[in-house]
Amino acid sequence: MSRMMFVNLPVADLGKSVEFFSQLGFDFNPQFTDETATCMIVGESNFVMLLTGEKFGSFTPGLELCDTDKHSEVLVCLSAESRAEVDTLLEKALAAGAASYREPEDYGFMYGRSFRDLDGHIWEFMWMDPAAAQKNDV
Repeated sequence: MSRMMFVNLPVADLGKSVEFFSQLGFDFNPQFTDETATCMIVGESNFVMLLTGEKFGSFTPGLELCDTDKHSEVLVCLSAESRAEVDTLLEKALAAGAASYREPEDYGFMYGRSFRDLDGHIWEFMWMDPAAAQKNDV
């Protein structure tokens, strides 16, 4: 059975977050977008709900939002089609206001780079050699 996945993330400024992720090439589903939330399309059945803090808090009653300057809450890793695409996406993120996070990780068959978005959430773009993955060498 295939399942849809929705990652929910609180953001300080929904408009700035939409602008930031648009610069990385993501689209948004207007059917699930209002002044408190938007649905970022990551893949055919994978989505990220960017929610204002108040909206996010309505799903987590009694809990405080994570201070991403002091704590990590999530690391979202997305695949890329090539090493070059990893570098291109990371450079777009940095140009849009992200902060680099960790040095690039290069294992030959796998390559990844990470950044922190405008709200401090950690994202990584990763490429893996399809031949190595098919051989189960990873």
